[in-house]
Amino acid sequence: MASTSELTCIYRALILHDDEVTVTEDKLNALIKTAGVTIEPFWPCLFAKALANIDVNSLICNVGVGSSAPAAAAVVSTAAPVAAEEKKEEKKQEESDNDLGFGLFD
Repeated sequence: MASTSELTCIYRALILHDDEVTVTEDKLNALIKTAGVTIEPFWPCLFAKALANIDVNSLICNVGVGSSAPAAAAVVSTAAPVAAEEKKEEKKQEESDNDLGFGLFD
């Protein structure tokens, strides 16, 4: 889970992006100071450097898209045959239970 310092920088970077302002260390520090939040001083620098050459819109829109999408598709595509095999096994087991030659109340 993200720390308070990380969340503070994330929210301030989103505020700057929403106002169409370039995310810089000085601007992050100004917003953090205005909010009255105390964080470790290295976080704004890290966030400013990390977001310097990144399109924040594409970052926001592509959250969760990536390596997990093909994996999810693979799980869905393999789930149907597995379910069919399980049904066949259950049916075979039911048939074998019925073929014992006697019933519970015989």
